[in-house]
Amino acid sequence: MIGLKGTLNVIDNSGALLVECVNVLKNKVNNGWGGVGDEIVCVVKRARPVPASAQLSAAALKVRRGDVRRAVIVRTRKPVRRPDGRWIRFDDNAAVLLNNKREMLGTRIGGVVSADLRMKGWGKIVSLAPKVI
Repeated sequence: MIGLKGTLNVIDNSGALLVECVNVLKNKVNNGWGGVGDEIVCVVKRARPVPASAQLSAAALKVRRGDVRRAVIVRTRKPVRRPDGRWIRFDDNAAVLLNNKREMLGTRIGGVVSADLRMKGWGKIVSLAPKVI
């Protein structure tokens, strides 16, 4: 469960490393808490440094520190119960950054994602992930 001021690792190649949640974008069913597959608004807290040679080109990194972006939660430390009775919990909270059209900002995903994403309409993220649990 991710709420206000919760921090998440970014597992795509958009350039961001760590983001902080500032809003959960969904129906007020769960009192402002977001789980796997929910969209959030976040601030980039840490990003990869931009090399000096890439600063002049237009194809620099897609995000910078302080940028406000949308993201989808792909892993949470809070255990989630599956319909067959199993409990799934990950070691960290993670997200994938999105643009305003709900498309992925990066082109690759570098980590495990939850299988619950497919049921919530994020099949593109599931198909790019190296492992789905």
